[in-house]
Amino acid sequence: MRTERVTTLKRQATELLTDIERDREPILITQHGLPSAYLVDVETYRLMQQRLAVLEGIARGEQALAEERVMSHAQARTRLARWLK
Repeated sequence: MRTERVTTLKRQATELLTDIERDREPILITQHGLPSAYLVDVETYRLMQQRLAVLEGIARGEQALAEERVMSHAQARTRLARWLK
C-alpha cells in the first residue's frame, strides 16, 4: 500500500485521485508521520460498505443464537405467513 503525506495530498490531489481510480489501491495519508486517513476510490468504498453490512448481519445472527432468540422453521413460516397477509 502506498503512503503519502498530507502535504502531498494538498499539492497533488488530482494526481492522487487519478492514481486511485486507475490502480484501485488505497493510499494511506499521514500527518506529522502518523496515519491519519485512507484515500480509496468510490467503488472500493461501496464494496467495503456492502461487506460490512453483511458481516454486521452475521454478527447479529450469532448474537441471537447466543441469547437463544431463535425459532423453529415451522414457527418462522407461521410468522412470515401472518406478515405477508
